[in-house]
Amino acid sequence: MHIDLNGKVAVITGAGRGIGRDIALSLAHEGVHVVACDVNPADIESVAAELTAIDPRSRGYACDVRDATAIDALLNEAHDALGSIDILVNNAGVVGDAPIDELEEATWDLIHDVNLKGTFLMCKAVAPYMKAQSSGRIINAASFAAISPRVRSVAYATSKAAVAHFTRGLAGELGPWNITVNAYAPGMIPTQMNHFAELPDDKQSELLDTLTLRRWGSTADIANLICFLASDQASYVTGTLIDVSGGKLATQIPSEAYQAD
Repeated sequence: MHIDLNGKVAVITGAGRGIGRDIALSLAHEGVHVVACDVNPADIESVAAELTAIDPRSRGYACDVRDATAIDALLNEAHDALGSIDILVNNAGVVGDAPIDELEEATWDLIHDVNLKGTFLMCKAVAPYMKAQSSGRIINAASFAAISPRVRSVAYATSKAAVAHFTRGLAGELGPWNITVNAYAPGMIPTQMNHFAELPDDKQSELLDTLTLRRWGSTADIANLICFLASDQASYVTGTLIDVSGGKLATQIPSEAYQAD
């Protein structure tokens, strides 16, 4: 199977570091003109330098996904410069949960504004471009927390569950224009946001015991999925939430398979 994305244009949010950065670089290596966006100017400046070394037409923008006016300006400039917007990856996200009786209202609002409203605003803004060309791929970051929430994670889990449901509804709306909409649910992928790989050894072992494939995932695992979903090879896949968790809790006690007889 040959995935051909050469010449496509992708807008990726939260691309300054972690999973988003690897998605941006992986797509650029596949011949995609990447428009990388992040709220942190220093992060986006760094990834933009790497992107333009791969593809001079790729670029980076500082953009807050909560700002509809900035999003409209960004997409208009990208479309004018590159001629189309074929792929949107809504990867931007934040965490910051606490027990419900200690959770600040401002934290709840921030998590939902970035994770859910930001996804909505990006999709709302990109839809007219994709409808006009009768094609497009929208790929939204959910989380394994959308399937099975963690304790003290209600704000994050509800925002990501809403993204998954939003994805299904939007797939139905945009299907007549040959636009697919899918979501991905990363499991234990160590990043600067979750610090999994920095936990004490005993805590890491406890978490790894919940995985059918007893190892941390990598940002490349997510980027590879994005490349597939963005391609024509996935043209009949829409309205899905794809679990990329190494089989987290696929069975009741996956660690049993690793225990000596």
